Amino acid sequence: MVRERDRPRLWRAAFAVIGWAALALQYLLMAGPADGWAVATRTVQYFSFFTILTNILVALALTGPLLKPTWPLARWTASPTFRAAVTTYILIVGLVYHFMIAPYWRPEGLTLAVNLVLHYVMPAAFLLDWLWFTPRGALRWIDPVKALGFPLIFGAWTLGHGLATHWWPYGFVNVDALGLGRVLATFGGLLVFFLLVGSALVGMDRVLSRTRRDSSAPAL
Repeated sequence: MVRERDRPRLWRAAFAVIGWAALALQYLLMAGPADGWAVATRTVQYFSFFTILTNILVALALTGPLLKPTWPLARWTASPTFRAAVTTYILIVGLVYHFMIAPYWRPEGLTLAVNLVLHYVMPAAFLLDWLWFTPRGALRWIDPVKALGFPLIFGAWTLGHGLATHWWPYGFVNVDALGLGRVLATFGGLLVFFLLVGSALVGMDRVLSRTRRDSSAPAL
């Protein structure tokens, strides 16, 4: 029987392996039988997907608690603020994929399997990790605003890289096809969505913290 104190480590170890394996396989599928500049170009494109960057953060957040507490990665990933931000990002990865990408794209074989892991399995796993194992009561209402830094940097990179190369990671940010105004409006809407999801997590954190305090209070 698994002891309660070992459950977080087992959960995180299992999904860290799954997450890193899916990321590695996705890279191999994207790089394909290429060499030279083609590999360099596809590597840049690989790291230009919000899905990939966020799943790397998830894999790091799952790996960090398995290391010595004094290690920098362990300290960084232990922060409730960091873990809430990553939860926000990966939830939006799953939701955007499900509603904005999946209806128009039909991957097959290994590509389908990897996409299911990166867009469904890892979001669900990390949300449960946040609900079950992350300390409660440390989040502030300003945290979702601070967490917007990552998607803002991604948006700036996407526009700059796309305008220079005319390669776009997602159809809904394709300035060549949709125009700059429409893409900026989409980015703005997504930033609001990030803020709403992050704020919802702060609200949940406070409710769960209050519930735990009430349940642990001695009866009078």
